[in-house]
Amino acid sequence: MTRRFDIGPVLVALGAIVLLVSLFLDWYGGLTAWEVFEVVEMLLAALAVFALVIVAGLLLPGLEYVDRRWLSAVVLAAALLVAAEIIDPPPAAGEEAATTGAWIAFGSALVMILGAVLTLGRVSFAVAVEGREMRERVAVVDHRQDTSETAAVSSDGTTERGTPRREQVD
Repeated sequence: MTRRFDIGPVLVALGAIVLLVSLFLDWYGGLTAWEVFEVVEMLLAALAVFALVIVAGLLLPGLEYVDRRWLSAVVLAAALLVAAEIIDPPPAAGEEAATTGAWIAFGSALVMILGAVLTLGRVSFAVAVEGREMRERVAVVDHRQDTSETAAVSSDGTTERGTPRREQVD
């Protein structure tokens, strides 16, 4: 059985998961997104979960609850929110510069954008996974006699015709 996975939805899902994780990392100094933002962290978490719901519908058509056309808006909104918070830090951050969590969130937003472009654009990149067929043992094939070029060789080293087997010379 061959199963084909489009890379675009997988990239969006990976980016959304990393975006959720980045909310728990330090964004400014020693402050996480949950400590420094007032509403933005909730919006980013909601957008990441919404992107995961859309991707689940793309990867498993039986779970399609949201139309795929929403994917570009969700990804763009997440990327703009992350970029806006890096460019203009919130007042709670004080004079601290953006640190690890903010840059990981920015990278995950870029991965989500790339995944959305691959998903919705005419560019297709997929990975096909095929199942492996198990070899069946057949007694006739597994217990064949050794043969020379012209006849079968018996256990005493002679051919069926009774002549000694000739060794090949290279």
